[in-house]
Amino acid sequence: MLGWAITFLLIALVAAVFGFGGIASASAGIAQIIFVVFIILFVVGAILHIIRGRRPPM
Repeated sequence: MLGWAITFLLIALVAAVFGFGGIASASAGIAQIIFVVFIILFVVGAILHIIRGRRPPM
């Protein structure tokens, strides 16, 4: 998911360099949304990992 956010960020940067304002703003918006979702999922996963701890081997 972080890879998608970086991809859309690069698309936004390239579009901004060439002057395509609409595409650049849309890609930047998508990149921001995906990045926030990635951060939320990362934090939830880290908290769940801490709560569960390590399970003993069977």
